[in-house]
Amino acid sequence: MIKKILLYWHTLRYLKLSQFYERLKFNLLHPKPDISPHSSLRSNSGFWVMPMQPSPSLVGPEEFRFLGSQGSLRGFGWDGPAREKLWRYNQHYFDDLNASFASERLVWHLALLTNWVDKNPPALGVGWESYPTSLRIVNWIKWSLAGNSLPTPCIQSLAIQVRFLSKRLEWHLLGNHLLANAKALVFAGLFFRGDEAEIWLKTGLRIIESELAEQILQDGGHFERSPMYHAIVLEDLLDLINVSQLWSGSIDSSVILEWWAVARRMFFWLGAMTHPDGQISFFNDAAFDIAPSLKNLSEYAQLLGIKLDSNLAGPGLTAYTLDQSGYIQLRSRDAVVFLDVAPVGPDYLPGHAHADSLSFELSLFGQRVVVNGGTSLYGISPQRLRERQTGAHSTVEVAGISSSEVWSGFRVARRAKPFGLQINSLEGEIFVGCSHNGYTRLKGKPIHRREWSLTVNDLTISDWVTGGNHESIARFILHPSASIDRLNINDWYIYMPLGQRVLFKVLSGNAFVETASYSPEFGVVLQTQCLAIKLTSGRSRARLQWN
Repeated sequence: MIKKILLYWHTLRYLKLSQFYERLKFNLLHPKPDISPHSSLRSNSGFWVMPMQPSPSLVGPEEFRFLGSQGSLRGFGWDGPAREKLWRYNQHYFDDLNASFASERLVWHLALLTNWVDKNPPALGVGWESYPTSLRIVNWIKWSLAGNSLPTPCIQSLAIQVRFLSKRLEWHLLGNHLLANAKALVFAGLFFRGDEAEIWLKTGLRIIESELAEQILQDGGHFERSPMYHAIVLEDLLDLINVSQLWSGSIDSSVILEWWAVARRMFFWLGAMTHPDGQISFFNDAAFDIAPSLKNLSEYAQLLGIKLDSNLAGPGLTAYTLDQSGYIQLRSRDAVVFLDVAPVGPDYLPGHAHADSLSFELSLFGQRVVVNGGTSLYGISPQRLRERQTGAHSTVEVAGISSSEVWSGFRVARRAKPFGLQINSLEGEIFVGCSHNGYTRLKGKPIHRREWSLTVNDLTISDWVTGGNHESIARFILHPSASIDRLNINDWYIYMPLGQRVLFKVLSGNAFVETASYSPEFGVVLQTQCLAIKLTSGRSRARLQWN
């Protein structure tokens, strides 16, 4: 009981006082939906650029496929325990309205829109929760702006949804959820006309102004420090720029210029956190096919007239330091290395954090070699917990516990703080060193320090755990496409899918191989291998060499 009380204490003490108040208000006050007639629609004078087109998720007239799992509306309906909550959320987003080849599914879409209004009465069910409501409002409006005609009952329902959302903004959660709420209010405030719509528009713009200043750091990173959510928020910002150009003059030009400037910073950050294969690195909650890729976002920005800087590739050894968010990209001719020297996230919002302090990922010859474990699901389950724990990441685990106390589905109690960052560019070498205090809750108050040294042909990783006498294991999780062959007690060859060979040398510590899992997408868990080193006398050292 005492242990559980302390866990809650170390979780709740980081929250803002406003979050306690707002959560209490959110849970106790249940506004009645306003079903009065909607106002007329606003005429537009600008131009609409076709936005991002996700992959289709509607595979039949009433057949959905989300997160690797398929389900029929006839069999599972719109609500209930037959599907997990995130699957239900996706069902209510209506992303397929604006997916690739959407016009070929027009008849399905019209039937689905009408069915949703009929089967989801105002304020009832998971579909009326604030986050799916926000995404659905935007998707319905985007679909209309693409030249489709929303059925009259759907326009009325849309107004009811916006009114309800405006009374259920997620101030208790903040972060990307609140930005999604505000984006929906802006879209609706421009789509409708009249006094009510002006209130929605002004409220949404006010929230976006304050939250962009709070959430987007000076280095361009989103403060939750998830490359996946960073890309989602960047798409949101591009959508806002897009809709502002359609209703030209409705939003002050200085606001739009600020959005452009923020978007450019966010593109730089995303470029620095993207592997040569064009996909994001896996720090904190991250998976493919949830957020758009850097390439697709860049193409969207170009259509909007946003000029972006060239990519990061350059000759020789280079380090790109994202100071505020806490990530570093090291680059050589054949290697790209991503280093996590970051805090877990904003103290009051660590829900998407993993215990991945001082982890890293490595691509060689354009292919992933060393990875973090990824994210296959949300919710509360042993698998979700395993994927957030230190052991699922390419870093050091001490005493079999995590560097930050991740628990439940989205909670963190005591969390690691990085310190002592050093970056040196020497002749033919880039050196980075950093420590964290996440294990000081253990006897002896151990500190983990990791140092990386990159040259043209090798990467050396050195680890120290000082304080206490705990078993410590450094893990190097390999991408499933790589295979290994043991040469002797301390040396392995790693074989790349395109034929290259990398030598993994253990210079200090006792090495062994263990199985690990890799989850590149929601609903996907792949088995892979992990080269692990048990620290001896609190130290290990490994080197990857290539030609």
